[in-house]
Amino acid sequence: MPRRHPVPHLWLMTDERQGEGLWASLERLPAGAGVVFRHYRLGPEERHQLFLEVRRLCRERRLILLAAGSALPPADGVHGRRGAGLRSASAHNLWEIRVAERQGADLIFLSPVFPTRSHPSARTLGPDRFALLARQASVPVIALGGMDSCAFARLRGAHGWGGIDAWL
Repeated sequence: MPRRHPVPHLWLMTDERQGEGLWASLERLPAGAGVVFRHYRLGPEERHQLFLEVRRLCRERRLILLAAGSALPPADGVHGRRGAGLRSASAHNLWEIRVAERQGADLIFLSPVFPTRSHPSARTLGPDRFALLARQASVPVIALGGMDSCAFARLRGAHGWGGIDAWL
């Protein structure tokens, strides 16, 4: 089945720590960029309501929205699970890349490339290991972890990059 949307090059991963900065981050994204709505720690009703507001703004701004987790209304696709539309998965090594490919992911978020506040104690891939893994993937790879446009310029093999803090 063909994808409804092309794979964006720029991504925002939503997170509770963004607080009200979430709205400014969404405004900074160019049309055609992607958003992965996470906000896992919110209660079901609060998460649902926030998702509806984010979805409305994404539609107005022509942003691609993927829903992570369950119990959310339709979006342009899903992250980390099976579903309709564009499908993404997270990976940290070659084995997880292969699992994502077998499960039909259209793109893979590979991380952490560089040190990140999201996972401060995680072992990073660095540019060389990232390039090696990205070359072996059969779908576009998006770099996560300490990413911004300057960090992205140091990478080979990435289709694009995403972040949290870079958009705040």
